[in-house]
Amino acid sequence: MLTLMLNGSPRANGNTALALAEMKKIFDKNGVETEIIHVGNQDVRGCTACMKCAETGKCVFDDIVNETLPKLEKADGIVIASPVYYASPNGTLLSFLDRLFYASRADKTMKVGASVAVARRGGCTATFDVLNKYFTISGMPIASSQYWNMVHGRTPGQAAADEEGMQTMRTLAENMTFLMRAIELGKEKFGLPEKEKVRAWTNFVR
Repeated sequence: MLTLMLNGSPRANGNTALALAEMKKIFDKNGVETEIIHVGNQDVRGCTACMKCAETGKCVFDDIVNETLPKLEKADGIVIASPVYYASPNGTLLSFLDRLFYASRADKTMKVGASVAVARRGGCTATFDVLNKYFTISGMPIASSQYWNMVHGRTPGQAAADEEGMQTMRTLAENMTFLMRAIELGKEKFGLPEKEKVRAWTNFVR
């Protein structure tokens, strides 16, 4: 089993990294391989809707997005963690995710997703909601915890004192491990859910 963990913070060793590290301890204990990719410190531009990825299977901007595409295809689960900026995820992370999920032609059905929001005080639930939408549009079940997946801290390292937040991360990793394993067993016995052969598209303006 492989879990891809995306750090959307510009700070490599900030509170977002602490939250992911707490989850990694549980994944390691359970024998789940992890790879942490630091996205928030990258120079990532937004999607231009050029549609070239539909032809080539990769983005025209050859950066960390294209490097991550094959890793996303291989992963059984993906964790997206972001600090809160104006009650929303980091803009660099959003540009990365827009292009990553749009350029990816791999079937993400039943890959397990989990999002994590880190803030000094407010905006976590709004950030959490934005990140989860990448999963729900992709046929990916979302792993939950004992509380919303959030950790609080302002200065680097302060999140370690958020005992509830750290416990929430550990519980999230345990639940995510169970869900990935259960889905793997389900795929072996039943296969993936059947999809209709023709995708229906309806425009609001005709």
